[in-house]
Amino acid sequence: MEKKFDAVLFDMDGTLTDTEKYYQEAWPKSLAHFGYEMSAEKPLILRSLGRPYAVEQFKEWYGPDFDYWAVRNYRKQMVEEIFKDGIPLKPGAKEILQWLRDNGVFVALVTANDKDRAERYTKRIGLFEYFDAIVCADMVEFGKPAPDIYAYACKELKVAPENTLAVEDSPNGCTSAYRAGCNVVMVPDLTEPDEELKKMLYARVDKLLDIKKLF
Repeated sequence: MEKKFDAVLFDMDGTLTDTEKYYQEAWPKSLAHFGYEMSAEKPLILRSLGRPYAVEQFKEWYGPDFDYWAVRNYRKQMVEEIFKDGIPLKPGAKEILQWLRDNGVFVALVTANDKDRAERYTKRIGLFEYFDAIVCADMVEFGKPAPDIYAYACKELKVAPENTLAVEDSPNGCTSAYRAGCNVVMVPDLTEPDEELKKMLYARVDKLLDIKKLF
């Protein structure tokens, strides 16, 4: 195969793993534990939202004294309990990673998770060995939707952003990759791209294995 791109950079939650729906349930429950209410659309806004934007968003919603880290840590515990029984993969996740490696394409994970959890989860689900680099939110100053994390991933892989595909499911993730200069591929999970987001996309595909058609 003649390579059209040098690397493919994957988000994790909602893209490679079918986990975003559990975060959508866990956020309102965690807020309720601390006496707050959360409307159904607010968790969608939080998908892949990194530091410091998540903290700012919650303070905007619930006031300057809101203890984001207490609520987030409680939510993390809830999700960890759910994932004890297994972490579901998106259809075609392993297959597309194997296909890319077989064809000499660099593969990186670019996730809003911290390094410890990203490595722990990918090892549990058998994906760790597929990645040439794992880049996490705690490695950069600004998380998604800032471009930092994707720019850092390109630097780690020694590839130019314009020679990469960035595979995402959420607006924040797509925006981050677009701002870094990557070619953004959206595989919608919980929502379809709106008109503004469509302008940022190189492609929108139904499933991960459709990425093959882009080479």
